[in-house]
Amino acid sequence: MHKRPASAKLIGRILFLTEDPELIRRQLAGENLPWDVNNPANNPKLRDDISTDEITPAHICFFFDETLGEFPYTGLKCGNELPIKRTDVKKGGFVVAVSGKRRGKGSSREQSPYAELSAGIKLVIAENIERIYKQNCQNLGVLTSTDFSLIDCIRRGEEIPLEVFTRGEDEITRQVIEYGGLFPFNVARMQGKVTIPGIDTKPRPMTVTEKIFAGHMILPDGRVGVPAVKPSDAGFARTDLRFSHEYVTPMAAIFYEHFVGKSMPVNDRSSIIFFRDHLTFLDEVLSEEKKKMGLLDLATQLKMKQESFAQSQGIKLHGELKDRKGSEGICHSIVAESYALPGQLNVGSDSHTPHVGAVGCVAFGIGTTDVFNSWITKDVRVKVPESVRVVVRGKRRPNVTAKDYILKLLAMDYIRSGKALAKVMEYSGEAIEELGVDERATMCNMAAEIGGFTGIVAPDNKVVDFLVERRGMNRAEAERLIDGLRSEPGAQYAHVIEMDGSEIYPMVATPGDPGNGKYVRDLNTPVPVEIAYGGTCTAGKNEDMDMYASVLRDALRQGKRVSPSVQFYIQFGSQETREYCVRKGYLDIFQKAGAKVIEPSCGACINAGPGVSTRPDQIVISAQNRNFPGRSGPGQMYLASPYTVAASAVAGYITEYQPTEEREPALA
Repeated sequence: MHKRPASAKLIGRILFLTEDPELIRRQLAGENLPWDVNNPANNPKLRDDISTDEITPAHICFFFDETLGEFPYTGLKCGNELPIKRTDVKKGGFVVAVSGKRRGKGSSREQSPYAELSAGIKLVIAENIERIYKQNCQNLGVLTSTDFSLIDCIRRGEEIPLEVFTRGEDEITRQVIEYGGLFPFNVARMQGKVTIPGIDTKPRPMTVTEKIFAGHMILPDGRVGVPAVKPSDAGFARTDLRFSHEYVTPMAAIFYEHFVGKSMPVNDRSSIIFFRDHLTFLDEVLSEEKKKMGLLDLATQLKMKQESFAQSQGIKLHGELKDRKGSEGICHSIVAESYALPGQLNVGSDSHTPHVGAVGCVAFGIGTTDVFNSWITKDVRVKVPESVRVVVRGKRRPNVTAKDYILKLLAMDYIRSGKALAKVMEYSGEAIEELGVDERATMCNMAAEIGGFTGIVAPDNKVVDFLVERRGMNRAEAERLIDGLRSEPGAQYAHVIEMDGSEIYPMVATPGDPGNGKYVRDLNTPVPVEIAYGGTCTAGKNEDMDMYASVLRDALRQGKRVSPSVQFYIQFGSQETREYCVRKGYLDIFQKAGAKVIEPSCGACINAGPGVSTRPDQIVISAQNRNFPGRSGPGQMYLASPYTVAASAVAGYITEYQPTEEREPALA
């Protein structure tokens, strides 16, 4: 295995992903836009916040080969238009794509950089780049940079030293880039051609996340665990749990069978889990046009490939129900309910893997190549991240939830500017301690929307109770697991954010981005809704069901039901949550109030189940975690808490939940 050349000469065109759709169309027609590196104010405005949903919309990810190269940016929204069509980028001869802030936010899907690579894109330039997307690019051999001066170098036909792209990176990432990807690097690693630097950090006060990393870092001689780590320490970490779902497992399996061999067993199959959770209800919402494209057949192939690989390798698969339509559960829900433990290091093929930080473990999303490599090595490459401490004090209002806290946080300038990218969000303070594990999971889950590395809450007696009551664990064993898992006095943080929970009111995020947060009471024109959706990993947990039931029970007592103008869907995150609702009598409440109950699946959140919009003018209020353009259909999606979603479903317009007061119309 050899390194790539010491310099790169990029011969081809540069595609500027601008806010103006006409400028994009002109580039696709053959025009090369001028770009003034020295006077940025003279340049057209670049699109910020380009999500992986826009690079490769969900249905495009049913492809898992070079066909993806026909589709990059087909979901890119510029104004109200989608100017890039199938094969446009590939036919345009582009080798560089340029955009603004927070490139690649959202889903961990590696199909996005793979589609770009397959279309000819060799370099991505942006003001800043989200962690998982950037790592996926590096793993595939796509170069990334935040240096806009490279534009002139490329246009002059200059060779660019590879060190321009490795500068500032840790030793392992530098070598991954030099070898042209993670797999070539790991081959060289197994051949003894590369060395993994040791970690020699002296004992120091550590955050809870740093403590967990220290216990999982692999030494050059193969031993696991070091006395201490600090931010920027890099190496490979031993994983306790690796999981993936049907969007990712098939491509990773193809890589594994091609490069390793069909007969070769994975490393420690007992710590690998597969899930069939994303596409269970796809056939109910996929358009006839997309069915004619063969996308439903492709989705079925994803399911079958995962099943066959699981069977051949003896890997546990949480699949579809046998007696009715639906899944056993969403990956994050089941991992929280049945697998994750305090102090563990878990990785998953999904950006919302941080969900289980609620029980006090470090969990983070990885892409397809990382998944495939972890099956070989049982480790994952990491650079110890900095931490941001989020302290929420005070007593929350009765109609305020963890979702309102996180939407408030997402609207802050520090977050919106990208300063929290790739950092750990450590939540603390009495308002966080008061939350149950399910509500803490909402905070940790949506560290993904922040662009953070992960989210975590130091485990306490509520986690002990969770493990005892939900898992049947011995209390002494649960207490042993959380012992010492606290941040130490003197631990260093990149930033501290303080919030007063008593001053936070019910929030919504207006359409387009979870960071578009404002108080419901600050909307200023009536916002009627047609669809209300309560579900997904973020809002399909037991405590979320308590909230939907509280609002609907209250409505029934007042002689009200779900508004005739609204379709209200409630979807369980897991069968365990469904059984909880049966025991609590919630199914009867939901039915009497006019809500439609759905078996577990990611569903509408991934544009693959009931609750998706079908028209651009359709207004949806959803308790899911993200509302990027096209994420859940073409409509206008507002994000809110379970309380607000259910109250709005009853009212017919966006409103706060007010248990003892008359509700007033929300304004936008």
